[in-house]
Amino acid sequence: MSSKTPKVTLLQRIQQPFGFRKTYNFTLYIILCGALLGFSLSRLMYLSFDNIFCNPNSKVGSALPGECYYYKQRPGKIGIMLHLSTVLPAGILVVLQFLPIIRYKWLLVHRINGYIIIVLSVLSTVGVFIVLKFVLGGLVDVQTVPAFASILFLGSKGLALWNIKKLQIEQHRAWMIRAWSVAGYIITMRIISLLMSLIISSTSRKPFSAIPCTVIDYIFAGNASQVLGSYPSCSPYYSGQNLDQHAIVQADMGTGRADQLVAAFNSTFSTGSWLALAIHCIGAEVYLRLTPAEATRLRKISYQKQLEAGVQNPGNGGLTVQRLGDAEPWDVPGCEESTSPLR
Repeated sequence: MSSKTPKVTLLQRIQQPFGFRKTYNFTLYIILCGALLGFSLSRLMYLSFDNIFCNPNSKVGSALPGECYYYKQRPGKIGIMLHLSTVLPAGILVVLQFLPIIRYKWLLVHRINGYIIIVLSVLSTVGVFIVLKFVLGGLVDVQTVPAFASILFLGSKGLALWNIKKLQIEQHRAWMIRAWSVAGYIITMRIISLLMSLIISSTSRKPFSAIPCTVIDYIFAGNASQVLGSYPSCSPYYSGQNLDQHAIVQADMGTGRADQLVAAFNSTFSTGSWLALAIHCIGAEVYLRLTPAEATRLRKISYQKQLEAGVQNPGNGGLTVQRLGDAEPWDVPGCEESTSPLR
C-alpha cells in the first residue's frame, strides 16, 4: 500500500519561505505583527510636527484637540518628538525579529537589529516619561498606565537581554514576547477607549471631566468670549487670579465639539488603558503556556550552547524555574537529537 503525500495548503506554501513550521504561528504573526507594522507606518506622518501632528486642520489626522498646547512647549515638544522618532522605527524593525528565516539564516542581522531596537526602545521610553504629566491633562490615573506599561516594557527587554547573554534562548524568547505584547497595548487601548467614548456619549447620564482652562482656551483658538459663554468658571483664568483654573466639561462625542470630545477621551483613557494592558499581558502568558514544545526545543539548544561554553549546570543559565523556584531538576529530553537554529 502506497502512502499518501500530505496535502500542502496554500497558506503553508506561503509561510514556508518565511521559516514558519506551524500555520497558527504564521497566522498570529500576520495578525499581530501586521497590526504593529501598519500602526507604526500610519503614524510616521506625525513626525511632521507642525504640518500634521499639531495641525488641527490636517486632513490625514492629528493629535487630540488641546494636546499640542503642551507639546508645542518645552519640554513637551522634545519628549513627544523623541518618543515618536524612536518608537515608530522600533515598531517597524521589530517585525523582522519575529521572522524565523531571519533568525536561522541571518543571525547577525537578528542580533544587530535587536540591539538597535533596544536603544530605540530606551529612548522612546525616556520620551514617554518627559510627556507623561501632559497626557490628557496629566491626571494621576492617566499617568499611571503608560508609566507602568513603560516599566514592564523596559523590564521585560532587560530580562530578555540578560537571558540571551546567559545563552538561555527560551527565556529570551518569552521575555521578548512579553515586552512587545505590552508595547502593542497602545493599539488596543485606542480601540477600547474609542468604543467606550462612543458608549458613554450615547447614554443619558454622561460623565464629566475637569480640563484646564488654558487648554480649553487653546482648543477655542483664544476666543475668550466663546470659552466664558460655555464655561463661566474660567473667568479667574482670564482675569489672572488663577492660571491653573479648571472647568467641568461634559463628555459627549455626539455634539462635534472638540472640548467635549476631549472630555470623552479623558473619561475613558484610564479604564481603556488598564483593560488593554491586561488583555495583552494575559494574552502573552496564554500563548507561552500553549507553546511548551517550542520552549523545550529552545531549551535543548540552550543546553548544548551552554555545554559548549563550559557553563556549570547547563540548561539553567538564565531565569529558569529550577534556579528561582522549587521545580524538579531539569533533565535534557532527547539530548541525542541534533539541534537546529532558532525557528
